[in-house]
Amino acid sequence: MLYSVLLPFVDQYSFLNIFQYITFRTFGALMTALVIAWMVGEPFIRWMQGLQRQGQPIRGDGPESHLKKQGTPTMGGLLILFSLTLSTVLWMRLDSAFVWWSLWVTLGYGLIGGIDDYLKLSKNNSKGLAGRWKLILQLFFGGVAAYALYQITDPIVDLPFFATQWDMGGWYILFVLFVLIGTSNAVNLTDGLDGLAVTPTIMVAITLTVIVYLTGHVHFAHYLLIPHVSGAGELSIFCAAMIGACLGFLWFNTYPAQVFMGDVGSLALGGGLGFVACAVHQQFLLAIAGGIFVLEAVSVMVQVASFKMTGKRVFRMAPIHHHYELKGWPEPKVIVRFWIISFLLALITLATLKIR
Repeated sequence: MLYSVLLPFVDQYSFLNIFQYITFRTFGALMTALVIAWMVGEPFIRWMQGLQRQGQPIRGDGPESHLKKQGTPTMGGLLILFSLTLSTVLWMRLDSAFVWWSLWVTLGYGLIGGIDDYLKLSKNNSKGLAGRWKLILQLFFGGVAAYALYQITDPIVDLPFFATQWDMGGWYILFVLFVLIGTSNAVNLTDGLDGLAVTPTIMVAITLTVIVYLTGHVHFAHYLLIPHVSGAGELSIFCAAMIGACLGFLWFNTYPAQVFMGDVGSLALGGGLGFVACAVHQQFLLAIAGGIFVLEAVSVMVQVASFKMTGKRVFRMAPIHHHYELKGWPEPKVIVRFWIISFLLALITLATLKIR
């Protein structure tokens, strides 16, 4: 918005020309989202405590150490979405279809998570929205975005290491939908310990910020042999706002958490990350950078498949972060070690840009 409001005055005030640069607006979006989250965080948590007398329902079959978290308010993802959305709209170019559709997916999936969280709180149990309705709503919001993306960009997927692209044609819509739903649910599964999901989200968002900037710059894209997507650089604003909002939220969510993210945050962030990766055709790099999310989702699938086929469990409990808790690892150790892995995966992902 600032771009559209201030640029007409650049002839009178030449310093306003700085708003033309994506790098400046990216930094501005990050700092704005961070400051908003910091400023709003404390009153928001007090408000949530007033509304949620009993806090987030804690699973009775989970690790015993989690029982002491009873009473901690949830739906902290609302703080992330508020900071992210306000900062993005403030610093983006209002004519960027990519950014508007990224917000559509993020807020749409956030709505699904919000309904789920509300039902958990109102019924005081950990079940929430029925799985089939959650999937139907994910298909709707994701399907609309996938079709829109198919209309505004090429239906290709970049293949890392090979410097080539896979043209999927009409199947691209289904593939994008699979990525959106998969990433959203994977982040949701990861959100089981204090700060466990939000920091890998920050790492993936930082990685995507670099990738979308390079993708949107024709010379950098051609040099690195990655697909050039005109206008995709504007997604740097959205990614940076996500980083800032998540950093601000982490201030209150780090162990021991003052507030939980809830599905309103995890589903939204996963959907947003998935859409950005699809917009620049880097779904496979998303899988590398978000390896922690992939690991968490796969651990659940393996656990369910093993139990149904053999009656035995591979892990003591799934998702896998609970397995390590039940092995005796203190919660902070599990969290920080997963953070370290996420950081390394982000570096590996960026390194792949030169291995082609």
